[in-house]
Amino acid sequence: MAHVRGFPPISRPDARLLILGSMPSRESLARQQYYAHPRNGFWPILTALLEIDADSYAGRTAQVVRRGVAIWDVLQACYRSGSLDSAIDERSIVANDFPGFYRRHPRIRRVFFNGAKAESVYRRHVLPVLSGRAAGLPLQRLPSTSPAHAGMSLERKTAAWGDILPHLLVPGDDTR
Repeated sequence: MAHVRGFPPISRPDARLLILGSMPSRESLARQQYYAHPRNGFWPILTALLEIDADSYAGRTAQVVRRGVAIWDVLQACYRSGSLDSAIDERSIVANDFPGFYRRHPRIRRVFFNGAKAESVYRRHVLPVLSGRAAGLPLQRLPSTSPAHAGMSLERKTAAWGDILPHLLVPGDDTR
């Protein structure tokens, strides 16, 4: 069982919505990129919904944060064998610093989870330490973009992920 550590968030202080995964996969850790597995649907879904066109990771992340999206993981560290969420040793979970994140990102209005594990770990390990506005943020689980969640087509996942659209920052609009 390997000790794994996540990445810092991809965000700007004006982010409006937060998308949370659980912990980067082995492929993501090796490439130092969120959602780097070639069969993970995260980037195809986001680029389709946000109508962005970028072949490079840096280009995609830059365009996503301009739309008010922050990307992070619930876990800062854990022990895990392999890449699957089911292989995370629950006793080893260390959550990220969400109180600090929400202080630095006061415009976050909604939290979306990329799958069930991210949501359950957030509810168990993060919600109890939050207070004020952060404790009352609306939470919504979206279908996992992982290739392990193959029971739903990419088209159906993209349609479900369309729930993020009303919460995006419209370029030039600072009133939402």
